[in-house]
Amino acid sequence: MKDLTKGKERNLILKFALPMLLGSVFQQLYNVVDSIIVGHYIGKDALSAVGASFPVFYALISLVIGLGSGAGIVISQYYGAKQNDKVQIAVDTMYIFMFVSSLIITFFWIIFIKDIFLLLKLPPEIMKDAELYLTITLGGLIIAFGYNGTASIFRSLGDSKRPLYFMIISTVTNIILDLLFVVYFKWGIAGVAIGTVISQAGAFASAVIYINRNHKILKIRFLHLKFDKDIMFKSFRIGIPSGLQQLFVALGMTAILAIVNGFGTSVIAAYTVAGRIDFFAIMPAMIFAQALTSFTGQNMGAGKIDRVKKGFRSVMIMSITVSVVLSIIVITGSRVLMKLFTPDEDVITEGMHYLRIVAPSYVLFAIMFSFTGVFRGAGDTLIPMFITLFSLWIIRVPFAYYLSADYGTTGIWYSIPLAWSSGLLFSLIYYFTGRWKRKAVVKIPLTDF
Repeated sequence: MKDLTKGKERNLILKFALPMLLGSVFQQLYNVVDSIIVGHYIGKDALSAVGASFPVFYALISLVIGLGSGAGIVISQYYGAKQNDKVQIAVDTMYIFMFVSSLIITFFWIIFIKDIFLLLKLPPEIMKDAELYLTITLGGLIIAFGYNGTASIFRSLGDSKRPLYFMIISTVTNIILDLLFVVYFKWGIAGVAIGTVISQAGAFASAVIYINRNHKILKIRFLHLKFDKDIMFKSFRIGIPSGLQQLFVALGMTAILAIVNGFGTSVIAAYTVAGRIDFFAIMPAMIFAQALTSFTGQNMGAGKIDRVKKGFRSVMIMSITVSVVLSIIVITGSRVLMKLFTPDEDVITEGMHYLRIVAPSYVLFAIMFSFTGVFRGAGDTLIPMFITLFSLWIIRVPFAYYLSADYGTTGIWYSIPLAWSSGLLFSLIYYFTGRWKRKAVVKIPLTDF
């Protein structure tokens, strides 16, 4: 495990972030490979079904993911403070919460899947595939929660390499299973979902086995997990704002999807593919921010606030640089990127339209997320939640709705940079108030920057 409280800040964060970035690239290859295989071997309708399923799936799991992130911050701060006994109990408590939550979500929401899609006015021609894909995916939710929780534990303790190794194996397995189930067995969209669940199960099992065989201060025994209500309360205090933020972000994505659905299957497919490309482009900024969260958590726990400021500056520079380069690549190569996923010209044209509007604003997203990384690592997740909700529900969703009436899909796509701009402005203001420095779980003396 990596101690982030000692050494050159920029080098530490970069070395910590690179394995996370590679891991996220391989993790997102799940979605990318699914979309490429579906687009070329099943068709545009099935591609739209996969795209329509994701915002709904994310809405169902987002609250739990946010609450789990609170546990990760608690673990990193206990580890930074060298309170190893509490690290073990915090890990046990997180697993209990994640597993119980996954069972509840799976049971209740599989019942309401069809009603949700009807509410979103999903086109009838993709309804059956979307329902089947999401049902299978939810069936493997306990596995998805288990793996992502375990990867979060590694990162909270300063180890970003092991999750990468497990994810590489899982991604290769997923590609092989997708080709086997879809191309050879002809299972259609069900084969894509089944391949993903099996691959995640392999990654989860591998990660747990590694921890139990190699870790010095931590063991995972699922039949002997211990629950600590005080640690759960601390995790909830930090995680509830983040969970609510993720939930309302997911609901916002679902609301945008409902608007997009009104423009037909080709636009839904274009939105799906462009979204995949979009996410790859903004992923480095998200990973740098995630690394900054772990860095900030450990250094706040160790009382080294001066290092937090230096780490923040390093992340800001790296994120902006990478985002500018990726913006240029996406804008100039939009047609080539879209054609990787589908041969349909209508889908390609609309996807290019989306990317050329959104890509120039990647740098805004990068700066905004750098601020968020510091806030969350310090244990201050409430204000970022309000900032996100404002930029999404006061800016993006209303603008997408009203502008689409006069400008069609152009109005929907322009709502994205408008939302990022507003989020950046409020994040900048809050950072300079300095209030986020008072939110650490481990109480430390504070000095001004």
